[in-house]
Amino acid sequence: MSKLSRAVRDPVVEPPDRREQILDAATRLFAEHGFTDAATQGLADDLGVGKGTLYRYFPSKRELFLAAVDRVMRRLHERLEQATAGVEDPLERVSLGARAYLDFFREHPESVELLIQERAQFKDRERPTYFEHRERHVDRWREHYRKMIASGRMRDVPVERISDVFTAALYGSVFLHYFGGRSETFAADATDILDVLFHGVLSDSERVKRTSADGPGGT
Repeated sequence: MSKLSRAVRDPVVEPPDRREQILDAATRLFAEHGFTDAATQGLADDLGVGKGTLYRYFPSKRELFLAAVDRVMRRLHERLEQATAGVEDPLERVSLGARAYLDFFREHPESVELLIQERAQFKDRERPTYFEHRERHVDRWREHYRKMIASGRMRDVPVERISDVFTAALYGSVFLHYFGGRSETFAADATDILDVLFHGVLSDSERVKRTSADGPGGT
């Protein structure tokens, strides 16, 4: 059998981690050049493969980009799981989770860039990838808040409200640091966020006065 005949008949065998290699390179490419200017031919050249190889895994540049964003969120949640594994105390789990969340984006600023680009480039999507993943995982965090409320460790506040405030504080901090170029302060920011969210900014006496003024139904 000729070499040509064998090449036609034998299936192409790709490395088992080829998909991850493509996503690694694509993440760097999109973060550096943006979705519109990123050229898949350049990506193929960097990987030393033909464009056909890319399209076997990802039929379009759009699907490649969204797969890269989806992987960002999957890796974020894997990081949170690792950081809180084996920790029983719900308050400690929340604290460790918040720190791991900010650490992840400090270590992977290219992930922030992809989240920004998705929101700007794909306005046709009903919900960005970040919030799709948040909805899949938020119940486990709300369960921690329920446990702390039931044990008297946290105010009796709707858990949806608590999780929304935590999300806003952490999510906003990521973009504040990214645009401000302050990646070195992420760890301190986690401490500040947790301090303000857990302890508030009002003195004990001021909280008592506000509670008295608002009455039993006040906030």
